[in-house]
Amino acid sequence: MNTTRVNCHLMLDQVSSTRQKSWFKNQSRIYVCGLGWFVFFFFSLCFKTLPLLVFSQVPLTEAVDPVELEDYLITHPIAVESGPLRDLLEFPPDDIEVVYTPRECRTLVSAVPEESEMDPHVRDCVRSYTEDWAIVNRKYHKLGTGFNPNTLDKQKERQKGLPKQIFESDEAPDGNSYQDEQVIWACSIFDLKNSLPDALLPNLLDRTPNEEIDHHNEDQRKSSRHKELFALHPAPDEEEPIERLSVPEVPKEHFGQRLLVKCLSLKFEIEIEPIFASLALYDVKEKKKISENFYFDLNSEQMKGMLRPHVPPAAISTLARSAIFSITYPSQDVFLVIKLEKVLQQGDIGECAEPYMIFKESDAAKNKEKLEKLKCQAEQFCQRLGKYRMPFAWTAIHLMNIVSSAGSLERDSTEVEVGTGGSWSERRNSSIVGRRSLERTTSGDEACNLTSFRPATLTVTNFFKQEGDRLSDEDLYKFLADMRRPSSVLRRLRPITGIERDLFDISPAPENPHYCLTPELLQVKLYPDSRVRPTREILEFPARDVYVPNTTYRNLLYVYPQSLNFANRQGSARNITVKVQFMYGEDPSNAMPVIFGKSSCPEFSKEAYTAVVYHNRSPDFHEEIKIKLPATLTDHHHLLFTFYHVSCQQKQNTPLETPVGYTWIPMLQNGRLKTGQFCLPVSLEKPPQAYSVLSPEVPLPGMKWVDNHKGVFNVEVVAVSSLHTQDPYLDKFFALVHALDEHMFPVRIGDMRIMENNLENELKSSISALNSSQLEPVVRFLHLLLDKLILLVVRPPVIAGQIVNLGQASFEAMASIINRLHKNLDGNQDQHGRNSLLSSYIYYVFRLPNTYPNSPSPGGSVHYATMARSAVRPASLNLNRSRSLSNSNPDISGTPTSPDDEVRSIIGSKLFHEELALQWVVCSGSVREAALQQAWFFFELMVKSMVHHLYFADKLDAPRKNRFPERFMDDVTALVSTRPPACCLLVPRSGIDTEMVERLNTSLAFFLNDLLSIMDRGFVFALIKTCYKQLYSLTNPSNLASLRLDFLRIICSHEHYVTLNLPCSLLTPPASPSPSVSSATSQSSGFSTNVQDQKIANMFELSVPFRQQHYLAGLVLTELAVILDPDAEGNISRVINMVHNLLSSHDSDPRYADPQVKARVAMLYLPLIGVIMETVPQLYDFTGRPSCVAVDDYESEGGSMISQTVAMAIAGTSVPQLTRPSSFLLTSSSGRQHSTFSTESSRSLLICLLWVLKNADESVLQKWFTDLSVLQLNRLLDLLYLCVSCFEYKGKKVFERMNSLTFKKSKDMRAKLEEAILGSIGARQEMVRRSRGQLGLLLKQKVIFIAFFSLIRSRAEIEHEALIDGNLATEANLIILDTLEIVVQTVSVTESKESILGGVLKVLLHSMACNQSALYLQHCFATQRALVSKFPELLFEEETEQCADLCLRLLRHCSSSISTIRSHASASLYLLMRQNFEIGNNFARVKMQVTMSLSSLVGTSQNFNEEFLRRSLKTILTYAEEDLELRETTFPDQVQDLVFNLHMILSDTVKMKEHQEDPEMLIDLMYRIAKGYQNSPDLRLTWLQNMAGKHSERSNHAESAQCLVHSAALVAEYLSMLEDRKYLPVGCVTFQNISSNVLEESAVSDDVVSPDEEGICSGKYFTEAGLVGLLEQAAASFSMAGMYEAVNEVYKVLIPIHEANRDAKKLSTIHGKLQEAFSKIVHQDGKRMFGTYFRVGFYGTKFGDLDEQEFVYKEPAITKLAEISHRLEGFYGERFGEDVLEVIKDSNPVDKCKLDPNKAYIQITYVEPYFDTYEMKDRITYFDKNYNLRRFMYCTPFTLDGRAHGELHEQFKRKTILTTSHAFPYIKTRINVIHKEEIILTPIEVAIEDMQKKTQELAFATHQDPADPKMLQMVLQGSVGTTVNQGPLEVAQVFLSEIPNDPKLFRHHNKLRLCFKDFTKRCEDALRKNKSLIGPDQKEYQRELERNYHRLKEALQPLINRKIPQLYKAVLSEVKSDGEHKKKCEKRSLAKLRYKKSKT
Repeated sequence: MNTTRVNCHLMLDQVSSTRQKSWFKNQSRIYVCGLGWFVFFFFSLCFKTLPLLVFSQVPLTEAVDPVELEDYLITHPIAVESGPLRDLLEFPPDDIEVVYTPRECRTLVSAVPEESEMDPHVRDCVRSYTEDWAIVNRKYHKLGTGFNPNTLDKQKERQKGLPKQIFESDEAPDGNSYQDEQVIWACSIFDLKNSLPDALLPNLLDRTPNEEIDHHNEDQRKSSRHKELFALHPAPDEEEPIERLSVPEVPKEHFGQRLLVKCLSLKFEIEIEPIFASLALYDVKEKKKISENFYFDLNSEQMKGMLRPHVPPAAISTLARSAIFSITYPSQDVFLVIKLEKVLQQGDIGECAEPYMIFKESDAAKNKEKLEKLKCQAEQFCQRLGKYRMPFAWTAIHLMNIVSSAGSLERDSTEVEVGTGGSWSERRNSSIVGRRSLERTTSGDEACNLTSFRPATLTVTNFFKQEGDRLSDEDLYKFLADMRRPSSVLRRLRPITGIERDLFDISPAPENPHYCLTPELLQVKLYPDSRVRPTREILEFPARDVYVPNTTYRNLLYVYPQSLNFANRQGSARNITVKVQFMYGEDPSNAMPVIFGKSSCPEFSKEAYTAVVYHNRSPDFHEEIKIKLPATLTDHHHLLFTFYHVSCQQKQNTPLETPVGYTWIPMLQNGRLKTGQFCLPVSLEKPPQAYSVLSPEVPLPGMKWVDNHKGVFNVEVVAVSSLHTQDPYLDKFFALVHALDEHMFPVRIGDMRIMENNLENELKSSISALNSSQLEPVVRFLHLLLDKLILLVVRPPVIAGQIVNLGQASFEAMASIINRLHKNLDGNQDQHGRNSLLSSYIYYVFRLPNTYPNSPSPGGSVHYATMARSAVRPASLNLNRSRSLSNSNPDISGTPTSPDDEVRSIIGSKLFHEELALQWVVCSGSVREAALQQAWFFFELMVKSMVHHLYFADKLDAPRKNRFPERFMDDVTALVSTRPPACCLLVPRSGIDTEMVERLNTSLAFFLNDLLSIMDRGFVFALIKTCYKQLYSLTNPSNLASLRLDFLRIICSHEHYVTLNLPCSLLTPPASPSPSVSSATSQSSGFSTNVQDQKIANMFELSVPFRQQHYLAGLVLTELAVILDPDAEGNISRVINMVHNLLSSHDSDPRYADPQVKARVAMLYLPLIGVIMETVPQLYDFTGRPSCVAVDDYESEGGSMISQTVAMAIAGTSVPQLTRPSSFLLTSSSGRQHSTFSTESSRSLLICLLWVLKNADESVLQKWFTDLSVLQLNRLLDLLYLCVSCFEYKGKKVFERMNSLTFKKSKDMRAKLEEAILGSIGARQEMVRRSRGQLGLLLKQKVIFIAFFSLIRSRAEIEHEALIDGNLATEANLIILDTLEIVVQTVSVTESKESILGGVLKVLLHSMACNQSALYLQHCFATQRALVSKFPELLFEEETEQCADLCLRLLRHCSSSISTIRSHASASLYLLMRQNFEIGNNFARVKMQVTMSLSSLVGTSQNFNEEFLRRSLKTILTYAEEDLELRETTFPDQVQDLVFNLHMILSDTVKMKEHQEDPEMLIDLMYRIAKGYQNSPDLRLTWLQNMAGKHSERSNHAESAQCLVHSAALVAEYLSMLEDRKYLPVGCVTFQNISSNVLEESAVSDDVVSPDEEGICSGKYFTEAGLVGLLEQAAASFSMAGMYEAVNEVYKVLIPIHEANRDAKKLSTIHGKLQEAFSKIVHQDGKRMFGTYFRVGFYGTKFGDLDEQEFVYKEPAITKLAEISHRLEGFYGERFGEDVLEVIKDSNPVDKCKLDPNKAYIQITYVEPYFDTYEMKDRITYFDKNYNLRRFMYCTPFTLDGRAHGELHEQFKRKTILTTSHAFPYIKTRINVIHKEEIILTPIEVAIEDMQKKTQELAFATHQDPADPKMLQMVLQGSVGTTVNQGPLEVAQVFLSEIPNDPKLFRHHNKLRLCFKDFTKRCEDALRKNKSLIGPDQKEYQRELERNYHRLKEALQPLINRKIPQLYKAVLSEVKSDGEHKKKCEKRSLAKLRYKKSKT
C-alpha cells in the first residue's frame, strides 16, 4: 500500500497539463485491472485533489483551469426539486427562441407590384421588402448588465413606496422657538416634578436573559427592511458601459426632417381665370431640385367651372392642399419655390400678366367694363384651349429664414410677409420682431433644425412674372442666388401683386398625421375616412447620397423635358407643347395609364402635356412628369414624345393641335433601365413599326428628321426605384445569380452573351467586381446582396457536373462590402464600431438560406454542393473523380452512383456557420485583414446561424456537448486562439490602430458571451481562459488591463452569469495550503480552538477551488484584487464600477428576490470582504471631513472637541483634522504609503461590501469571523467605521444649500434664460444681437417665471433626494449593526474579546454621533444596551474614553426633538448608571462623564434644546422611582443629585443662549463657567476646549491657541502630581514664556482635588499623549495666527518629551515646522499684522452688569473705528432699539449725570499699545511690541476753555493710559480695564512731540532703502514749504521768541530749541538726498526747496542759538531730581522681580 501511495504521489507531481490528465485517467484504468477496486477508489480520491496539487501556486495574474461545467452539473445533481434555488442550477428551457415578427407596414395596403407574374429579381426584391423579421430572442437577455442599465427612471421605479425616515436635522425647530422656553428655565428652579417625562420603554427593568434580548432585537431589526440596497445608491458616473449593446433600429423607410406646408389661399387683385400652382424645394448651393412637385388648386368653384369641358371628375387624391416635405440635409440654401400657370391664351407672358399688374381690386368699380371684357376673353380661351397651360409667375421663399424667424418669436403662430424679395420680409411691420441676417449666422448646416420651430403663417404678396426665355432650372438657380444678395436685381422688377392673404402655414410635420398619402398615393395608416381631403407626402430627392437600405417597394420614373430647338425646322411650329406617354407597344392604344395627375384631375392618365411658350420655336420647359413604372419591363416599353403646334387663334379649317415631331426613349437597354440625360433627334414623321426596340439615334431608312437628325430635344429621365439598382456591377451580379436560379442560358448582359461554359468565370469576376460598384446602390440593395452572397457560400452551384466553389469569393466580397460601409459611413456606428445598417441586417433580416418558405429546390444541371475542408482543393472539381466530405456532415461516405445523386444526398446538410468559420480560418492576406477589421459582423452572423440551426433542427433541448460537431468547435477554437488576441491584440504591428484592437477585443467578448447561451459552456470557459491568458501574457500592462477589463465586463454581462458561476456548488477540493489574497498577511486565529474549517476559508478567499468553480466571479474578484494592490497600475474606478454594476444588477433581478437565492448569489462575492479589508489604508477617509453640514453640533469622528483632540494626540498630528480610530492606526501606523482612492471609488467599494454583508448567510459569516485573527477583525471594524461616515445622511438643508449654490454660481444664467425664452440657438444669437433693448421687458417677465418654475421643480427633487439618502443611510447602518451583532456573537465566548468589543463599541458610538434616523437609533440603542448588559466591564473597568463618549452620545440624544429617540436614549443612560452602580455601589465614573458631557454639549452645540433634555431627565428620574430592585439603596438619591447638578449647568446655558449672537458676551460667560470649575480640572478642561472651539469658528486663532495653552498648563499641573518624570513640564511655570496669563491655572489652593480620586483627572487628556496633543494643536493655532515666535516657545516644551521618548520622527517633524516658522518670520518682516485694539465703554442701566464697565477689545488687523462702531451699534441697536442706543463720538471722560437714564451709551476709542522707556529695550521686534500687552494709550486734544482745538499756545493734550486685568492675547478677545492713568501735556510739550515726530519722518524718508523720491519730496514740502500753516517757523516763533517767565518751563524751552536744531540738520540731509535723486526736469523745484530752507534757517537762527544763563541753572537743578527719579524706578523693578519669584 505504501508503494502505491508513493507511486501515486510521484505520478501526481508529474501531472501538469490536460494531456497529462488524460494520461493519468488511462493509468487509473490500468490500476483498476491490477490492484482492484480499492486502489481505483484511492486513485479517484487522489484525482479529486488534482487541481489543488497541480495549481497550488497559481498566482492571481494567471487564469486557472475552469471546471468542466456540463460534466459537473451531471455529476453533482442538487437535491432541490423545484423553486427559486432550482432555477439557479440551469438555464431555463425557454432561454432562446426564434421569433418571426411581421414587419410593420406604414400603409393600409402593402406596396407590392400589381402584376401577378414577376421575374426572379423582382420576386426576390418583393420578398425582401415584405417578409417577416427573423429575430433571435434571448428571453432573459435584458436581465444582464448589458441590457439592464441602472438608469434614473429605473432607479425611481425601484424607489417607489420608500418610507420617509425621520431625522432630527430635518425636524429641528428654528432658533426663535427657544425664546419662550428661556423665561421658564431662567425663572423656575427646575421643578422636575411638574415636567412631563417621555414614554417609558416596556419591560426595560426586567431581568431578561441576554439570548432572549438578542433574539428580540434581531426580529425588530430585520422587520420592514428595504430589500434592494442598490436601489438607494446612485449608479457610478461613468461613460456608456462597454457591455451595453443596444438593439438595432428596425430597418425602415428613410425620412429627413419633415415639414408640413398647408396652402391656404391664392388671390390676385383681379380674378378673371383659374390659376394653377405647384410647390417644390430647391437647394441653390447643390443646384439641385430636392423634392418632387406638389400641385395644388386654390381656385374658386366659379373659376373651376370655366374648365369643366376639359377636365374629367377629379380624384380625391388630387385635391390635396397640404403636403409634407422631407429634407435630409437642411441648410441655409434651401428655397421653397412656387410656380403658377394659367390656361394658354393668345399673347406672350408679359401681355397676359399686364392686367394683373395694372388693375387694383379697389378700382374694380371704375374698371368694371375692362374687367368684364378680360373675363369674357378668358372664358373663351378656357373653352377652346382648356387642356393647355402657359407659364405665368413664380416666387421663392427662403425656407430657413422663415423657420429661424418663427423659432425666435414668442407667439404661438408667426405671421411673416414675403414681399418683393420673395424669401424675406421687405417691410418691418408689427408682425415681425426681427429677421435673420441674409448672411449665414452659423457655421455649417447643423443649426438648421426643422423639428422644433413654431408654426409660421406666410403672406406672399408679390410674384415675379415668368420670362419666356428663362424658364430652365439653371435660370432659376441664378434668380435664387440673386435673391440672397442685398442688391437683388429682382427687387427692381415690377411685381404681380396679390391680395394680402395668408398663403401658407409652415410647421414641423406631426409624427403620425392622419389622412396622408404616400408618393405612390397609398393611404398611410390612420386614414379613417377616404372622403376627407388628404395630405400628400412629397418624395425627396436628397441633395447628397443617403445611405439607407430599401425596405419598401417603390418604382417611380420622373421625366423632365428641358428644351427644344425647332429653329431650323421648316413650317409653322411656334406654340409648341410636348405630349408624353408611357407605352408598352407601338400602337397608339398601348399608352399606359401610369402618369400621375397634377391637381383637380384623375389620379392617373395616359398622357401629359407641357406648358406652351407663346410664339417660341425653341422653348424651355419646366414640367415634371411622374410615372408609375411597371414591375416587369420588356423591350417594348418606351417613352413616346409627340410635339404639337397649338393654334391659339380660332381659324377655319385649322385644327387645334398639329403634330410637328416625334421621338422616344426605350426603357430597357440590354436588360437595364435606361435613365439619365438625353439629347434626342426628332422625327418629322410617325415612327415606323417596331421602332420601340431601337433608339431614335439609329438612322431608320426613309424617315425625315428635324435638323438633319441632330439632337434637338433635351430631356432628363430619373428613376426612384427599389427594383432597379442603376449600377452596372450590381445588375450584372444579380442577373448572373438569377440566371443560375432559372437556368436560362445564354445570359445577355450589356453587349455580352454569356454561355453556360464560361458562367463560372463571369460569376467570379462579377463577385469581385462588386467592390467597384457605387456605395449608394450597394447600401440600398444591401439586404438582397448579402442574402445572395450568403446563399453562394452555403450552396455553391453545380454547373454541368462541376461544383463551382464560390464560398471563398463570396466571403471576400462580404468582407470587402462590410469594410467599405465601415469606412464611408462612420457616423452610423455605435460605441463598438458596429455599423447600424449591418447590425440591423443581422438582427432582423438574416436567416439561413434553406429556411425560406419557398426556397427553390435544385433541378436540372445546376445544383448546390458543399465545400471541401481542404484549403488547397481546386475551385472546381469533378464529382465523378473525387469524393467530397462535408464539413457539416463528415460521416457521409461511399461512392455515389452519379453526381446528381451525391448532391442530393448532401443537400441541406450544409450549414452557414460552419462554412463561415471554415472560410475565416483558411483565409489569408488582405481578406483576413478585412475580416478582422469587422470581426463583429461575422461573429454575430455566425451566432445567429447557429441559433437558427438549433431551432430548425430541434436541437435547443439537446445536450450541449452534442449540438455541434467537433470540427466546427476546432474551427472556433482556431479563430479565438489565433485570430484577434494572438495576431492583433498583443503583437505590435504597423497598420493596426488602437481602435481596431479595442473593437476586436469587444467583438470576441460578445461572441463568447453569445456562445455561452448555445454551446458547451465548459468549452466556452476554455476559450475564455485562452483569451485571458493571452491578455496577461505580454508587456504594456496598462493597455492590456483595459482590454482585459472590457473583455471581462462583456463576458460577465451574460444574463445567466450567476448560473454560470455554479452558485449552489460546494467547494469540494480542500483549501489551498498556499497563502491567498486575504490570508497572506493574516495572523493565526485567536478564536478558533479547533482546526479551521477549510471549506469556509475557501469561500472567503480567492483560492484555486473558488476560482475554478465560481469561474467568472473568480475572474472578476481576481481582477479587483490585482488592481487594488498598492503597486498595481490601472484604472481602479473601472474595475470597481464593474463589480458595482454586477451587484446592482443582481440586486434588482427579480429572479434573485428570494432571500435564500440572494444568499447564494452573495456567496459568489464573499472574497470581496477580504479584498476590501486589505485596502483599508488606501480608502478615502470619509471621517476626515465634517460629514454633516446641516447639523452643526455633530462631529464626524464621534465626539466633542475632547474626542477629536485626543485622537490627534494619539496620532501625533498638529493640524486639527479628524483621524481614524485606533484600529486604523494599527493597520496603517507608518502612514499612507500608497495613493488614496477617490471618493466615488471608495464609496462604490463600501456599498458593495455592505451588499455582501447584507445578503450573505449569517451562519457562514459567523464561522468565518471565528477563523479571523484579532488584527483582521479589527480591520473589518475599521471598514464598518468608515462605512458609517461614508453613508451618513447629509440632510435636506445640505441639498438645498447645494442647489442654491449651483444656481448662484451659474455665470451664464442670463444667456441660458434668454436661450430658454428665445428658442433655438441660432435664433437667440440673432435676436439678442439685434433686439437687446426690446427684450428687456420680455426678459424680466419671463425670468421670474422660469426661476420660479425651476425652484418648484428642484424642491420636489430635493425632497426625493433627501428621501433616498435617508433610506440609504438607515439601511447601511442597519447592515453595519447586523454585522456588529454577528461579530459580538462570534467573539463573546473567546478569551481575547476585549479589543474586539472595544472596536465594536467604537463603531456604535461613531454611528450615534453621525446624523441618523430615528428608526436606526432605536435599534442602535437596543444593541448598545445589550452590549453593556453582557459586557459591563468593557466600560467600567477598561475603556474610560469610551464611557465618556457613550455618555456624551446618550446625553446628546436625550435632548433630541424626536420623542422616540429621547425615550431610547434616556433608557440607555439610566441602565448605564444602574449597571455602574451595581458594580461598585456608586456610579462616580458615569456621573463625572455625564457632567462633563453636558458641559461639552452646551458649550459647542448650536441647536441644543433644554426643554427636551429636561423631559429626558424627568424620564430618568421616573425610571429611578419605578426601579423596585434598587429602591432601598442610595441609587435613587444619587440619580437625583446628578440631575440637579445638571440643572446648574443648564441655567448657565440659558444665559449663553441669550447672548448667542454676542460673541464677546458668550465667551465671557463660558469664561465664567470655566472659572467656576477651577477646582474640577476635568470640567474646566472641557470648557477651555469649548472656548477654543468657539474662537476657531470665528478665526480667532491666537485666542484659540491661548485656550489650548491654558488646557496644557492645567494638564501639566495635575500630571506633575501623578507622574514624576523629569522631561515633563513641572506645571504652569513652564508655560510662562508662552503667556504670562497661564499662572492662573496653578493648583495651589487648599480646595484643589487630588488627581487620583475616582473619576477625577480620568479623562484621556490627563496623560502624556493628551498633553502632547494639546501642545501640538496650540502650535498649529499659533502658526495660523502668524505668531511664529510663540510656536517656538510651545515646541520648547514639546521637544524634551519627544527626546525622552527617542521619537526621531516627531522631532524631525517639529524641527521642520520650526524651520518653516522662522523662515516665515524672515520673509514676512514688515508685513505682519496681529490685531487692532479699541477701548469700549458701556453706560446705562440697560447694559445690566456691563454698566460703567470699560473693556479693551481686540479686533482683527486693519479694523477701522467705523467698522467696530458699526458692528456694536448694529448689534446693540437691534437688541435695545435704534432710538435707545447712542454712540458717544468723542473720547472725553463721560459724566454719567448728563446721560439719559432711559438710553444706552457706547463709547469707542482707538487705543495703541503703550510701553515705558525701559520696556522698549526688550520689545525690539514687531512681535515683541504686539504680544503680552497690558497697557494701552489714547490721546485727547483739548483747550482750557473747553474746545478741542485752538491756537498753538493754548493747545493741550491728554494722554490716557489703560491697564487690563490680563495680557493680550488671552483666552478671550475683550479684557476688563482695571486701572486708568492720565497725563496732561502743556502746549509747549505738545509742540515738542510734534517737532520730534516731524524730525523722525524726515529721518525715515532720508534713509529709506530703496529710496522713495516722492515720499521724500512730500515730507520736505511739509517741512520747508512756504505755504505750511502752523509750520515749524510758526511753532518756533510762538514758543522760542521770548524766554518764559515760569522757570519750570525753561527745560521744555531748551528741549524745543534742541529739537529745532535737529530738525534743521535733518532738513539739510533730506535736501542733499533729494538732489541726488532728481532728474533734470526737477532742478528748478530743488532750487526752490533750497531757497525755502535757507529762509527758514535764517529765521530760526536767532531763536535757537540764544544763550540764557538762567536756563542752564535750571537744568543743573533738574539733573539732581532726575537722579532721584531713577533710583525710585530701580526700586520698583526689584519689587516686581521679588513678586514673580515668590509666585513661582
